[in-house]
Amino acid sequence: MTEKNDESIPTDYNNVDYSDLYPGRRNDLSDSWLKKFMRFEHYERVRCETNVYNCFKNSPIVKLMVAALKSSGCDIDISRHISCEVCSNKITGGFDPVLNQVIVCQNTANTEGRVRSTLSHELIHMFDYCRYNMDLNNIHHLACTEIRAANLCHCSYLGAVCRGTISPFDVKQAHRKCVQDKAMRSVLAVKNVSEDVARAAVMKVFDKCYNDLEPFGRRIRRNSLDMQKAYLEGQLYGYI
Repeated sequence: MTEKNDESIPTDYNNVDYSDLYPGRRNDLSDSWLKKFMRFEHYERVRCETNVYNCFKNSPIVKLMVAALKSSGCDIDISRHISCEVCSNKITGGFDPVLNQVIVCQNTANTEGRVRSTLSHELIHMFDYCRYNMDLNNIHHLACTEIRAANLCHCSYLGAVCRGTISPFDVKQAHRKCVQDKAMRSVLAVKNVSEDVARAAVMKVFDKCYNDLEPFGRRIRRNSLDMQKAYLEGQLYGYI
């Protein structure tokens, strides 16, 4: 996979209607009470907020992210900075830099495990926005934070094989390819660009962002003690 020059990045990629991803933020009053009732939105929201609370209380990785944000001068108020909302079915969460809020999609992140995964991912974006002055209107900044989130929280060898991202015989480069693929798909989810443009942006910043392991200090492997170890090691970095 080769990198493309900056000339391949268009200048109008910011023209995206985010309300397509987060329809609840349109304040669309045209829905009848019956439609809202049939979507069980109240039940979904209560379930989502309960799962968010449980993750803040019990998840080592979420607690580490909250501590790292506080250490960086960005303390979190769960009622102010986390919002359960109805979203597009193709996403489970998002980060709104204007309101400095993590969005948890109550209709798709519908288990505690999915909420934990969503919070971990989106809190990395919040951390990058806080600590590195990230500009999500810059496609390279967006690609970098998506690389970091995929690298630290999501990619596993088995999952990448199941998605068809890598060959079962391609063990050495499995994690890198998984991160590249997930970061590219995340960029495509929020930016109106082609796959080639998204891939070029990811590859442009990949090595630098892939090697940035803050604030975990490690890549979290599935079904391991890495979450607990990262939380305990947070004391060494001044986060806990």
